Amino acid sequence: MAPNNAQSPVPVAPGRGRLASIAKGQETAIVRTRRGGFLRNMPPKAKVGGAVLLLFVLLSIFGPLVAPHTLAINPASHGTPLAPTANHLFGTDTFGRDILTEWLKSLRGTVELGLLTATMASILTVGVGVTAGFLGGVSDEGLSLLMNIFIVLPALPLLIIVLTFLPSSGVLTIALVLALLGWSWGARVIRAQTLTLRGRDFVAAARENGERTWRLVVFEVLPNEVSLIAANYVGTFLYAILTSVALAFIGVTPISTWSLGTMLYWAQNANAYIIGAWWMYVPAGIGVALLGTSLVLINFGLDELGNPRLREPTGGKKRGGGRRRGAWKPTDPTPVELATPAAAMGAAP
Repeated sequence: MAPNNAQSPVPVAPGRGRLASIAKGQETAIVRTRRGGFLRNMPPKAKVGGAVLLLFVLLSIFGPLVAPHTLAINPASHGTPLAPTANHLFGTDTFGRDILTEWLKSLRGTVELGLLTATMASILTVGVGVTAGFLGGVSDEGLSLLMNIFIVLPALPLLIIVLTFLPSSGVLTIALVLALLGWSWGARVIRAQTLTLRGRDFVAAARENGERTWRLVVFEVLPNEVSLIAANYVGTFLYAILTSVALAFIGVTPISTWSLGTMLYWAQNANAYIIGAWWMYVPAGIGVALLGTSLVLINFGLDELGNPRLREPTGGKKRGGGRRRGAWKPTDPTPVELATPAAAMGAAP
């Protein structure tokens, strides 16, 4: 009789398939929790700032498309600004142009300039900072010298001189000049963080495994600097908005390009404050203030998210302040239950 070479089925413990499905479901739940945990862990100030910034971005995208009027000069205005009415919700300026339409188009120009400047400056910041910190040696010394030179340059006077003598200073040109004069501070911070990460054990282990330099930078160093890069991007965005508004207010940038600073420039030329035409400068001022506040709140929130020391303590704390009664502190000795006299007598031999 020929031996039976067919393998007998491996016995499966009862319930193993159910346990496997439960484990798979738990893994899926963990992945979903991690995906949604970022927004839940964001500090409240970052959520508020992000909501306000998102509102302004949406207004800058869709606002000019639904603007109620055009920006054509109305000869019938006779140089007199009109107060807000049902037809002109934000009033008109001395040229008879609708202030609400100006505000929506100016918001787009300001946000666009801030995004362009922050993007170009962040590319320079990350490239120079990571290169100097990771390579070290002569490269670090040369790039550090370049950073120090740009740090000590007087930014605002240099911006006024450069933009005055440029033949054409559009939005892209202004953003490029702002980025060239605003990347050095962030590069110093990125360099210092890269110097710290370069000596960590996980980077050394990856280097010993034969990983190339670009893979060490992209997959080991940069993921640990995401919060720092994001905070630097937001800070540069704020710097670009405030600086561009200041330059437009003093008439350095072209007045044909609408921005919140341009609105303030025309309000100043029309002596809006003296004649009491508050509607010519208040909307632009509120727009700059809310944009700056939202970016500051986001920056503070990113700092709290990346630095555990800045987070508000939640464990063992009441909502109104003060520690919960009976809560154990890490500095307290380990609690030991005291034995009663009867239990002690029973335990004695």
